[in-house]
Amino acid sequence: MDHTFEQEQQHLTDIYGQLVHMRDALSAELETSHKGIAQDLIDMSEEIRPDFVGADETMETLAAIETLNSVIDTYNQIHDFTVDKLRRILILLMQPYFAKVRLQLRPGRPAQDVYIGAAGVTDENRRPLIVDWRSPIAETYYNQEMGQTSYKVDGRTRTVNLELRRQFDIVQDKLRMYFDTTVAIEDSLLLRALKRHHSEKLQAITATIQREQNAIVRHEDVPVMLVNGIAGSGKTSVLLQRIAYLFYREREGLRPDQVYLFTPNSVFEHYIDTVLPSLGESNPQTYTWQGFLARLGLSERGTGADGDSARLRALEERLPTYQLEPDDLRDVRVGDTILLKQNQVVGAANKFSQFPVGPRFAALVCDELHSRLERRLTQLAKSDAIQEEMLSLDLEEQLEIFGETVTTATEDETERYARKYVTHRFGSAHDDIEQLLWLRLDRMGMHLLEAEGISAAEWLYLKLLVSGHGAKDARFVMIDEVQDYTVTQLMVLAHYFSRAHFLLLGDENQAIREGTATFAEIREVFKQTHGTVEELPLLTSYRSSPEITALFASLMEERGNMSLTSVRTPGVEPTFIEQGEREAYLQTLRGLAEQASGEEGLTAIVAADKSRVGWLGRQLGDAVHVMRKDEMLPKEGVILLDLALAKGLEFDHVIIPDAQQEVYPNTPLARRRLYTAISRAMHKVTIVAQGTMTPLLAKQMEA
Repeated sequence: MDHTFEQEQQHLTDIYGQLVHMRDALSAELETSHKGIAQDLIDMSEEIRPDFVGADETMETLAAIETLNSVIDTYNQIHDFTVDKLRRILILLMQPYFAKVRLQLRPGRPAQDVYIGAAGVTDENRRPLIVDWRSPIAETYYNQEMGQTSYKVDGRTRTVNLELRRQFDIVQDKLRMYFDTTVAIEDSLLLRALKRHHSEKLQAITATIQREQNAIVRHEDVPVMLVNGIAGSGKTSVLLQRIAYLFYREREGLRPDQVYLFTPNSVFEHYIDTVLPSLGESNPQTYTWQGFLARLGLSERGTGADGDSARLRALEERLPTYQLEPDDLRDVRVGDTILLKQNQVVGAANKFSQFPVGPRFAALVCDELHSRLERRLTQLAKSDAIQEEMLSLDLEEQLEIFGETVTTATEDETERYARKYVTHRFGSAHDDIEQLLWLRLDRMGMHLLEAEGISAAEWLYLKLLVSGHGAKDARFVMIDEVQDYTVTQLMVLAHYFSRAHFLLLGDENQAIREGTATFAEIREVFKQTHGTVEELPLLTSYRSSPEITALFASLMEERGNMSLTSVRTPGVEPTFIEQGEREAYLQTLRGLAEQASGEEGLTAIVAADKSRVGWLGRQLGDAVHVMRKDEMLPKEGVILLDLALAKGLEFDHVIIPDAQQEVYPNTPLARRRLYTAISRAMHKVTIVAQGTMTPLLAKQMEA
């Protein structure tokens, strides 16, 4: 009989019972408090007797209203706290905790058990039942150091003695297994997790974060962190855990809309969208490059992603000496109503012509245009046409615009309402002024570049040079698969989010398109905008078996002194198939697809490009499902997709068709494309050539 198992199961049962009790109590509290709060507010409001006759009476009335507002704020805070605690309880009820550490916090004192879960919760005496995995003390678990170890809290390092590091496999209130880890490289929970098959959604790795991953997740805040990790090293998972950690560390001041995440495509976006909610956090603003441009209203022109970055630098160099022409300026209008004519905008710009076109000039002209617009709106409010238009509003429109019905006993009252009305009608012009819509940026850009048109990237970059800012409120920007971005794209993002801190994750060996930025170029772009770039490596593969890891590692162009490893147990050797005849080649693929459809897990046939996907899709027919860019991954079956769409994803079995020299010649680009395709596989990889196998794999076939 395992007494330790029995003791841990009993502890789990007790904790689970307390969580259920907390859940029920909080639910009841929310249900009754709404009724109670509503009645309290009604009673308090009825006690207020508005009296504005004398100074004392007015002060008493205002004080009573202020007290009521204060009570409302307090109720809101209590409600938000209760809802947040209930959210944490519901997360923990799925798995109360996943680990326990026994720590001797001070010499001579008895050791204490600390249970670690996806969220933290305390009992009625505010003693921790479960600590959040992001809390400082939980770092002792992720350090993977038995004996003396340490963690940081409030900027100070605390040294403790780790006597026990125990991992749990728990579902709700059932303990399925526990593991006592006594050496750093032993992580039984991780190894069990890695044996599982592909899932249609990326899973949180909270319980199995490894030491090199933890160094990134908990890294101090720096302007730019660049992570160069091999395929399958958990870059995306680390990125998401880092976001969750930042939300925890800055829970008082960081909002989800202040964090931006750039992903390679919408399939990948669907793949990761449940990780943060499973940790009790909201997803950040998530975009592809095209989606980002669409949000800014730039989707109808060429993206400029592949444009020459020298054109952006030319804009930077030439703008300070550019002389604005009258035709570079336009009216300020709302709809068909011109509020400031072009000559008025020209006059405002000429007032500050001693300054070069740039942020200071733009700010001064904007201030001047705001002042002129305010005078224009005041003038409009006095016109008979506007006042008649305002007075003809129906009751519903009056309530929507003014919050009350219009009563115009005097001329002054009529004008006051009319002023509110024109602000409602035309106030958006102030936003247009701030957005520099009074400038013809396209015309300026074409003159500066001596070109017949400018791309979305060039237009946006020019606007950033003129305004001096992009997203003012952005705090953190995460770019996954950064090696797929061009210098042009990165220059735009670095300037648009100039006030934000960046986390860039990628793999130099997965740059599958010509013309994308090298890591040296990435460093240079961000050094110019953010000063420093800190680099961290990830050199362990958690996705692929040792055999698959060795295969894609053999294709790396520059390994240097890097020691690449896989933590998985030995698996199946890669299979290489050469078929000279086209029909035999297709028959082989059909047979592989049919066989894979009967196997557990998800198999992906990863073709080199979209055109090849189209041809293979017609040849293989119903044997495969052709993935589209806006679809979610299935849990099992056989899918066909191109390499670009497969980026960042993982599959139980990967079949690589067309592995002949014509498709994968002995070039650096083909080497990287083959590395990327092979490294999508977790357990099994099959490589099929129509003819002789690519020379990139000749030695591996002989081994």
